[in-house]
Amino acid sequence: MKKILVIISLISIVSCSSLFEVHKKQNSFLKSTYKNVKIYESDGKGLGPCEPSIFINPNNENNIVAGSVLDNVHFSFDSGLTWETKKLNSDLGVFGDPCITADNQGNFYFLHLSDPDKIGWKSSNILNQIVVQKSENGGKNWSAGTGIGKNSPKQQDKEWAVVNPLNNEIYVTWTEFDKYGSKKPEDKSRILFSKSSDGGNSFSIPIKLSQFEGNCIDDDLTPEGAVPSVGINGEIFVAWSFNNKIYFDRSLDQGKTWLENDIFVSNQPGGWSTEIAGIGRSNGMPVTAVDHSDSKFRGTIYVNWTDHRNGINNTDVFISKSINEGKTWSKPKKVNTDKSKSDQFFTWMSVDPKTGFIYIIYYDRSNLIDNQTAVTLAVSYNGGKNFVSKKISEKPFSSIPKGIFFGDYNNINSNNGVIRPIWTHFENGKLSIFTSIIKD
Repeated sequence: MKKILVIISLISIVSCSSLFEVHKKQNSFLKSTYKNVKIYESDGKGLGPCEPSIFINPNNENNIVAGSVLDNVHFSFDSGLTWETKKLNSDLGVFGDPCITADNQGNFYFLHLSDPDKIGWKSSNILNQIVVQKSENGGKNWSAGTGIGKNSPKQQDKEWAVVNPLNNEIYVTWTEFDKYGSKKPEDKSRILFSKSSDGGNSFSIPIKLSQFEGNCIDDDLTPEGAVPSVGINGEIFVAWSFNNKIYFDRSLDQGKTWLENDIFVSNQPGGWSTEIAGIGRSNGMPVTAVDHSDSKFRGTIYVNWTDHRNGINNTDVFISKSINEGKTWSKPKKVNTDKSKSDQFFTWMSVDPKTGFIYIIYYDRSNLIDNQTAVTLAVSYNGGKNFVSKKISEKPFSSIPKGIFFGDYNNINSNNGVIRPIWTHFENGKLSIFTSIIKD
């Protein structure tokens, strides 16, 4: 009997030790403090920086490039501790919706909207194509730009891109409007896809992905939020929002063919276009990512978004996953761990290709008052089963005055334990963008 008790005790010690290691890892994440770095701040006049995008050079974690509205490009060669900012120029025009990505040779790509006449919405040519510019020296200098999907008078908007790590092909998805802002029932919108096999020098004729077309009002009845991701065998996966639902499509042959019928991922109560007090419209569009690590979750597809299933004034962050190439999806899981009835919004996700850890950034109003807003990072070490959270912003900001464009999204990128979130901050009448120095 005494021998049995000793064995049981030893088993208990080992089990407790294992649990302690897990909790120690989680608690170190929860208790850590992270240095905030201001990348760029406006002068308080005109349009300020927002809608930031960020990407870590796959070959050099010290080289990071970011973009922000309207035409700002930011680059760092010390892993984000210091930054230099320049204005991006192109004869095709630079008109916001920045998206930064990089190939496995360390070349960066900056995708954005077009404004060839340089007069904004006064131009009949505004949004006539998606534009991609390339940098071969870490973000210092950029090519003149290549157009994607020009189809005048139709307008091209809300683009995002991903690079296939297996062959360096660039995949781009976006929304095409027959006429942006039109309320005419005959004017429609749809999700399109195009790719480049020559480093961004040319792109294929766009393919329509969305089974259902929507309106052109830029609201919940417009299909938007197509963020592509690449599978472990080179598959292309993408989800988007439309009509209070999230749909998914895939290609198993590098974009040549796609599903005839879109796959339903989840309902999205309240839709993707919601209102947040003190902010205005809040974009809850989905983000798609795939685990490329050698973990047991390798190949899992994740989709991350926000919705109002828990109440109009209680926006929450959710994630769903598929382990069979998107054929079926798990029940949506709430990511934010707070128990409050407060808003968590502007979510974005990155899955570390080396570790498989899931990192999700979002604005967070839990434990705050008067529309104050902080930034939280949630992480899952076990394939989305559980998340631990940490507020990573050093101080919150308050409501955004009317008339100031605050943008539609934030962003985050991770690689081999280096995590670089990026977000928009408001203080003293000025917009600025920040990152946080995180090593997990």
